[in-house]
Amino acid sequence: MKPFAAALLLVAQLPAACSGTIYLTIDTGNMEPAEQIAAILRKHQVKATFFLADEKTKRGDTTLDVAWAPFWRSLVADGHKFGSHTWRHFYFRRDLPNARVAYVPFKGGEPQSLDQSGVCEELRRVDRRFHEMTGRHLDPLWRAPGGKTTPGVLRMAQACGFRHIGWTPNGFLGDELSSQAFPNRHLLEKSLRSIRNEEILVMHLGIWSRRDPYWPMLDPLLAGLKKKGYCFAPLK
Repeated sequence: MKPFAAALLLVAQLPAACSGTIYLTIDTGNMEPAEQIAAILRKHQVKATFFLADEKTKRGDTTLDVAWAPFWRSLVADGHKFGSHTWRHFYFRRDLPNARVAYVPFKGGEPQSLDQSGVCEELRRVDRRFHEMTGRHLDPLWRAPGGKTTPGVLRMAQACGFRHIGWTPNGFLGDELSSQAFPNRHLLEKSLRSIRNEEILVMHLGIWSRRDPYWPMLDPLLAGLKKKGYCFAPLK
């Protein structure tokens, strides 16, 4: 091949410059579309950051059951990043006296009171299970269920070695909203209009309450944002 032609080929293979970077994050859920979501990420060569909790799945086990080990290992092999979403996926409601925090079941119930060691256990138990299944530890990141934090729990988690990651307002993709009030096409068009550079997007590996699942919109969303010149990266 002539040098000029070789140079043209090399230029053609170089990635186009990005107009900005977007961070896709995905929380655990009912896991029904987990494999399809992973396939969409592979199709678009997008690396995401997953936040893991031991949640109930539609097939009757939980997201961190050993039966899911092959799935999590495949995501590790794909080069994604992983953080803790707490073990039980309860909500942190308020700070309590004596350096404790109220931790309440998602669907209501008796609040629990966690101290520093209790918060660390909620985060680190996910790490231990993930390491058992994949041979890899979590990245030092966490996300509170529902994004609900308190000043106290943020300090406690930081002392455990975990930095909290929420999402940007435009990055809320709406997959947990009512599909009657917020149809998929509406959510997709809104995201494509509003998402800008450095946004942190959030969606789930399946939502129990949404009648018309949102996850198929991930394919046109990634395609549309890449067409606008955005690149994707896992969180640092």
